[in-house]
Amino acid sequence: MKNKILERETHARGASVQSPAEPGSSDRISGSNWARKGKIWIDLDNSPHVPFFRPIIDELKARGYELVITARDAYQVHQLLKFFNVPAHIVGKHYGKLKVLKAVGTLFRAFALVRFVKREKPHLSISHGSRGCLLASHILNIPNVTLMDYEFVATIPYVHPTWLMAPSVIPDDQLTGIAANIAKYPGIKEDVYLSRFQPSENLKQRLGIAAGDLMVLVRPPATEAHYHNPQSETLLVQVLNRLVSDPRVRTVLLPRNSRQEAELRSKWGHAFDSGKFLIPGHVEDGLNLIWNSDLVISGGGTMNREAAAMGVPVYSIFRGQIGAVDRHLAAQGRLILLQNQEDVELKLNIQHRQNVMRDSNTTRAPVLETIVDSLESILGDEVSRCARNG
Repeated sequence: MKNKILERETHARGASVQSPAEPGSSDRISGSNWARKGKIWIDLDNSPHVPFFRPIIDELKARGYELVITARDAYQVHQLLKFFNVPAHIVGKHYGKLKVLKAVGTLFRAFALVRFVKREKPHLSISHGSRGCLLASHILNIPNVTLMDYEFVATIPYVHPTWLMAPSVIPDDQLTGIAANIAKYPGIKEDVYLSRFQPSENLKQRLGIAAGDLMVLVRPPATEAHYHNPQSETLLVQVLNRLVSDPRVRTVLLPRNSRQEAELRSKWGHAFDSGKFLIPGHVEDGLNLIWNSDLVISGGGTMNREAAAMGVPVYSIFRGQIGAVDRHLAAQGRLILLQNQEDVELKLNIQHRQNVMRDSNTTRAPVLETIVDSLESILGDEVSRCARNG
């Protein structure tokens, strides 16, 4: 197995959503030298992928590549594309929590991607764990780079990416067999976009939260994900019971979809009616929500790691297999794992905090450049190979 470690200290150089359109519409982002340098297809499959890929898209564009962007209409992807002004061609949706429907939906989306992408003829495809992108790339014989930061994600039998890119804290033996080639980057994926984060000072005012209120941000578990453990939902109820009983606390909930929002409003109607719980009525930058919170509690991975990277106290109620990145953050004391009701009572420290960023932007910037340098190197090899083969 070829293992390419890219951990250099370097200096870094940051939506209107298009409905299905013909090639040539604004879902294609062009640089000046793309014909010589190659064309890249990026697929945005889930909500965290939009802020993650936004600075990568900008950097690749600045280096002169033509980009074709596709996205899945799932969770808050569509709204985030609009919010961050990332043009994309929407292909497919979420097909529910049943494994059979997930599998069928992945196949449907893969073939829809094939129909669109084969006209574009990209030299390389990139995603953060998009199974639809991986399958379509396999069918079209497009070299694929799959980024991942959770080693226990389900894979597709007999279909593997050409390259796998992961944080350096994930041991190589946990990645063996997933791809023929491995590239590593320092830090965590959240460092890629935190390098350009600018906090908003009036977010609490927009949400109707008084300056002196203690704001807690809660992200429920992904109940439709293949890795979901029902214990996370039990912990969520215990956490919300504690928060609603604290007179100092205003809790901002970020449900993953309309179904989850309806369930929360039905079960906790009294808390919503009294103003103890609220759900933002419009899309907000998740980083700003985290930054303005006194603490964060989440049943997923990305928001936990964003908070940890920013130095905001964060508690995980995720009860699936704990990945190497989260174990690393927990060992450093930057993430606290809540595993049972006793942990909720004893470990959950509800108090005001000082808004001080944990790390400076200059320490995060090399992560972005390392990833883009690696992608550029891989693409250069693929373009050269295509030229040799005619």
